[in-house]
Amino acid sequence: MEILEIAGYLGALLVGVVLGLIGGGGSILTVPVIVYLFSLNPIIATGYSLFVVGISALVGAIRNMKKKLVDFKTAFIFATPAFISVYLTRRFVLPALPENLLVVDGFTLTKDIAIMLFFALVMLAASITMISNKKPEPEIGSIVSYNYPLIIIQGIFLGFVTGAVGAGGGFLIIPALVLLAKLPMKKAVATSLLIIAINSLIGFTGDLATLEIDWKFLLTFTAISIVGIFIGIKLNSFVNGEKLKKGFGWFVLLMGIYIFYKEFSS
Repeated sequence: MEILEIAGYLGALLVGVVLGLIGGGGSILTVPVIVYLFSLNPIIATGYSLFVVGISALVGAIRNMKKKLVDFKTAFIFATPAFISVYLTRRFVLPALPENLLVVDGFTLTKDIAIMLFFALVMLAASITMISNKKPEPEIGSIVSYNYPLIIIQGIFLGFVTGAVGAGGGFLIIPALVLLAKLPMKKAVATSLLIIAINSLIGFTGDLATLEIDWKFLLTFTAISIVGIFIGIKLNSFVNGEKLKKGFGWFVLLMGIYIFYKEFSS
């Protein structure tokens, strides 16, 4: 086993540990680990990431269901437009894009580079929410009411982002659940995991017809990430989750900047 491959599987473990420690965000490392350490192209990496993110989120969602923290009605309402969008993105939109999107002064913007640059933008946005650590709060005494047009628009956008970069998009879902569905923060975090699991796994099914899946690698990577989740949960009682989240936010910010540098310099 090569050094980069060993580092890649350690990266898979780190993804799980971060998810177990701070309850989200770690999955955003999956694509860089698969692209830069296992040398797979971004289309395959984002597809594999959807599976890893989906299974990891499902593990967390099941734990939250046992604690009765998941709002199933809200999850279904938010997930429906999103999973339709993510499936269409993976099944039809990405395969339809030409390999060379743009040529400017000798620089060719390929589909792979464009996906990684868009992924870097998502990383920067996610890092800002983690660093600022501002928690949206529902209005006091507010009654749950669903703004369906806004939810549909938000779901379509979320599905596209999830499908394009293979990340769960919790940093987009949680504020929406708090502000649009008036859920308390703890319930919003728990419910978001179920939405992420549904979106990611349905998005992954869109790849089954267009990608050749290396199931041995994918299941090994996913299993190691799940082991990491349980390690992270055990470590949770010894580590300040909020401080760790902010520190991890800075790490994600640096990773996003590195991806910009890597893609433009290659």
